[in-house]
Amino acid sequence: MSDEIRKSTSRLVVGNWKMNGSLALNQTLLAGLLEKTKATPEKYATVQLAVCPSFPYLAQVQQALSGSSISWGAQDISLYTEGAYTGEVSVGMLMDFACQWAIVGHSERRSYHGETSQQVAEKARLALSQGMTPIVCIGESLEQRQEGNTLAIIEQQLKPVLALGEQLKNIVVAYEPVWAIGTGLTATPEQAQEVHAFIRELLRQQQAPQVQILYGGSVKSANAASLFAMQDIDGALVGGAALDADEFLAIAIA
Repeated sequence: MSDEIRKSTSRLVVGNWKMNGSLALNQTLLAGLLEKTKATPEKYATVQLAVCPSFPYLAQVQQALSGSSISWGAQDISLYTEGAYTGEVSVGMLMDFACQWAIVGHSERRSYHGETSQQVAEKARLALSQGMTPIVCIGESLEQRQEGNTLAIIEQQLKPVLALGEQLKNIVVAYEPVWAIGTGLTATPEQAQEVHAFIRELLRQQQAPQVQILYGGSVKSANAASLFAMQDIDGALVGGAALDADEFLAIAIA
């Protein structure tokens, strides 16, 4: 797939609500998203929109968004399909709520829960086995960047995922520099593009150059356009800004 054809495909913008929300707050947010996308659908014709709420709100989100142009997914997925794993949520359970997406390997999962890149790849494989699209998150810490190890860390984190074989073409990759998540800091478009181009080359070597690569890390409407202008940035994984309907949609069409 040529770069020209790839960049003509839909932009993907996913809202990761993290551990935020309530029934009331979600209702307001979802209503805002639906009202604006239905009022001016032409604005979003070339954008795929998705939201990933906390597990307890998947039913609410499914009910609200069914039949709309906005899809939904989960913020994580269990390594196990069933059994005595208290607190875990399996891929089958997520499919009951028609989840299209599953975020796997977010830096907060890697840092707070000790998830390894091999486990992330296994979660991606499980999602793919049920027709769900895993959004595989990777990214370096500030210390790793300062030491000049960014690309080596990215390659190390992606290595088990790149071994998925034919299924690799069905994933999404999200590059989220850890030092830019929730800090207000954002990689410059050039910094982000350098890493995205490196990821693209790794994917190309596995015959999967068409995989969408998202940028995440303090994405806002004020910086989204400059990021999306980069050749290898295909969309965004949005954190805090996804909790505001106007801001999230402004990012999507920036």
